[in-house]
Amino acid sequence: MDDWTNEVVEARFSEAAETARRLPPARVQGYANVWDVLLRAAPERRAAEEGRHHQPPTPAAVDRMLEAMRWVQWLDAESRHIVWMRADRCEWSQIAKRFGCAIRTVQRRRNIALSIVTEHLKGVRGVVAS
Repeated sequence: MDDWTNEVVEARFSEAAETARRLPPARVQGYANVWDVLLRAAPERRAAEEGRHHQPPTPAAVDRMLEAMRWVQWLDAESRHIVWMRADRCEWSQIAKRFGCAIRTVQRRRNIALSIVTEHLKGVRGVVAS
């Protein structure tokens, strides 16, 4: 992709967060707990299973997610958290509370972080696959 903008980068981070949510849960192979299934009543089981019926992400979506996760290495730890929390649909007030600053300050820091990623992508245009 040749025309990286803050909006395109923001959309890719949002897509990465959505893809991460759709990944199957990580579990240790060989261990199973049947008590949870036995102790739940029928309405409880239906409610628990409703949240699990989603389409797994495509391999291309996983590749784009991993690419976006490499992008955050260009940012400091605080900026990484701000960008990822917003991509994960956290409200501005929650993010501001977590970092102990005003909402407008968090928005400004996120915009600066997106600009940093955009500039890196423009600089390594031929290396990054889209």
